[in-house]
Amino acid sequence: MTIRTPRLLLRAVEHGDAERIALLAGDYDVASMTGTIPHPYSEQQAAEWIASALAGEEGVVFAITTAGALIGCTGYRAFGGDHAELGYWIGKPYWGRGYASEAVRALIIHAFEKDGFDYLTVGHFTDNLASARVIAKFGFVPEGREARDCAARGARAYCLTYRLDRAAALAGFLRS
Repeated sequence: MTIRTPRLLLRAVEHGDAERIALLAGDYDVASMTGTIPHPYSEQQAAEWIASALAGEEGVVFAITTAGALIGCTGYRAFGGDHAELGYWIGKPYWGRGYASEAVRALIIHAFEKDGFDYLTVGHFTDNLASARVIAKFGFVPEGREARDCAARGARAYCLTYRLDRAAALAGFLRS
């Protein structure tokens, strides 16, 4: 399964992506804004994660590419049949170019259209202001604040959580 946007191709991760994922996601500034990516992040760890994703153990996972180069990953994990939680990261050399927003928009549309979820959730650590801006673009409504593990930080950090109902998405940006 692939998804095309004006500048991006979202495709399945591949075994050959391990080196690139380890390089980009292993940057502390990237890893520390995710819950599960450790720092340092070895190519072997990335390869194990890819194998897990290809086995279907990580939910729905896409490599984000532009001009043939992997620049990040995005996906979602279903919780029952009614909702899923989104996640994404973009490699630091590609920050500030709107790639996260473009990929997340495509992912939201895919999740609602393909899997028919009633709602989606997403979260970001309180110090991740860039992610807060991405989430705000799509009409997610704040739900709460909770402490979550952060592998790269080796500690728990506060995470702000949000929800987007299918009806709100359909009435808003999905219609355009």
